[in-house]
Amino acid sequence: MKAIVFNKNGIPEKLVLQEVEKPNPLENEVLVKIRAVSVNAADYRSMQLGMIPKNGIFGSDVAGVVEAVGSQVKSLCVGDEVLGDLSGKGSGGFAEFVTAPESTFVIKPVTVSFEVAAAVPMAAMTALQAIRDKGQVQAGQKVLIYGSGGGVGTFAVQLAKYYVAEVTAVCNTKNVPLTRSLGADHVVDYSEEDILNLDRKFDVIIVVNGNRRLMLYKKVLSAEGRVVMVGGSLSQILKTMIFGPILSMGSKKISLLAAKALTTDLEFIIKLVAEGKIKPVIDRTYPLKETSDAINYLKQGHAQGKVVISVLQSKPFLFT
Repeated sequence: MKAIVFNKNGIPEKLVLQEVEKPNPLENEVLVKIRAVSVNAADYRSMQLGMIPKNGIFGSDVAGVVEAVGSQVKSLCVGDEVLGDLSGKGSGGFAEFVTAPESTFVIKPVTVSFEVAAAVPMAAMTALQAIRDKGQVQAGQKVLIYGSGGGVGTFAVQLAKYYVAEVTAVCNTKNVPLTRSLGADHVVDYSEEDILNLDRKFDVIIVVNGNRRLMLYKKVLSAEGRVVMVGGSLSQILKTMIFGPILSMGSKKISLLAAKALTTDLEFIIKLVAEGKIKPVIDRTYPLKETSDAINYLKQGHAQGKVVISVLQSKPFLFT
């Protein structure tokens, strides 16, 4: 099969399209023919940190068709259309085929394309766990999404509205129309206005992008408010890990989300997608051979929503 393999000694290109051996499923695994896979910040950050999958193949968010099943597989059959998050299973999504435990995957609704399904797993589950679990967002609360234009941010805006919050979103000028179209009640262009220096209070702040002082977020929290850090610069994440517990000694809390790949959450979100209640945003789609270009584009930090790799082109089904 064809796969994009990481070669740490590659000059100048470290991600190379190669022919590699097609995997065989173990007794509890399924073999999935990948139709689409999306790119995440976790892919290039893992490369930078030297955290390389055993087989050298990155890519976590996949959608495809079950081609073979192990002898102990009970919930999936050959021909099932599925999606899943491989981040805890060795990755392997930038390829034509992948094997993983059957518990990794959920059934893809027939009305959702493979490209749209691949845009969902990691970003949407991260947003859901930030909004619902860490943020504990309730109807009527004032929620600030700091960084609404990327994969997690676009899902966070919509999920906060799903939970009937009043949403204020911060993004760059380019993403203002997109963020409004996703249902945000108020949209702030950070190049024109600094929301953290205004006299406004929020019950929950979801920080997706940025590198601001933690005290600035805390300053605009209401009593009993919560800051949930889900992204941003590496330095900001480290500061949250170190100083978050200290700054949370009062009634206002600052915490870092460590998102988990849970099939129950994935089933919940893909159902919302199929019902049209959540709309994955896809900035652009690349063929498998241009995976390196897709990752480099995402690293620039200007992608609107998700960047998807179309391994085998399916009929387009994009929300507008």
